[in-house]
Amino acid sequence: MTSADESGAARRAEAISAWGPEDQKGAMNLLTPAHTLAALQGVREGRIVDLSHELKMGHPCIPFAQVPFFMSLALHADDTRRLAKQGGHTNDFGCFTERAELCMHSGTHIDALGHFTIGEEMYNGWSYRDSVNARGLERLGIEQMPPLVGRAVLLDVASIDGGEHLEGGRVITSEELKRARDRAGVEIAPGDTVLIRTGYGRYFQADPQRYIRSEPGIDVEAARWLTEQKIAVIGTDTMAVEVLPNPDPKLMLPVHQHTLVEAGVHLIENLALDGIAREGAGAFCFILLAVKFTGATGCPVRPVAIL
Repeated sequence: MTSADESGAARRAEAISAWGPEDQKGAMNLLTPAHTLAALQGVREGRIVDLSHELKMGHPCIPFAQVPFFMSLALHADDTRRLAKQGGHTNDFGCFTERAELCMHSGTHIDALGHFTIGEEMYNGWSYRDSVNARGLERLGIEQMPPLVGRAVLLDVASIDGGEHLEGGRVITSEELKRARDRAGVEIAPGDTVLIRTGYGRYFQADPQRYIRSEPGIDVEAARWLTEQKIAVIGTDTMAVEVLPNPDPKLMLPVHQHTLVEAGVHLIENLALDGIAREGAGAFCFILLAVKFTGATGCPVRPVAIL
């Protein structure tokens, strides 16, 4: 083994997850059957609150990083009716199908653990040079994320500056998250999903350009405090969870690097959290199922709260 190989092996050993060298679930390992059962037992009314935005043409997207969502009809009922009649069918059959082009990070979506690296290193110490091919991720794709049925805690920080929402570029600190937790009267437990409401989601459809220009969000210190609580997932009503632009112009998305690569915590972005905030629910049963696009770095999702 060469010295370079030995150095790489040493780094891999140091980065190996607590769940073993082959783990691809990350902090979702903390979402145990007991945690899921407790969340389901907490349902009292059976009411469902949708926490996602509609995915449609014109939604916010980052020009250099995301392909705009585009959808068009691939098959029209007129064509199928004609073909059905030509085939001798008598029930006047018609149907529509469509084709779509989109980035997997479109609309309300979740990031796979393989979405980010620190240098060449991915979650669990793998090198991206051994884990990615031209068609996607060979490891840590979104298909590796188990179904999420568990407890979520809502930390509503939208009004901490005295208004209805935080402004773009506003850093949310760990102390502010703790105060939001205390106001909600909840504790954060291992395996929980933590959802942070900034109020900035109001611009997702109303002003897409403002929405992507900047955003309020957590910094690395706040992210570390959250992952120290042994949570499974973090979600926000913003494009990137973390503050943008970063106060340090030398840093590019360091919260993503910590959560996805170092802590194995998935991120949900572009949530619609105003409805659940109006319910006054500090904690609730939360369900999110990621579509198993093999090798994808994320996928659109439709998370719901059940009260």
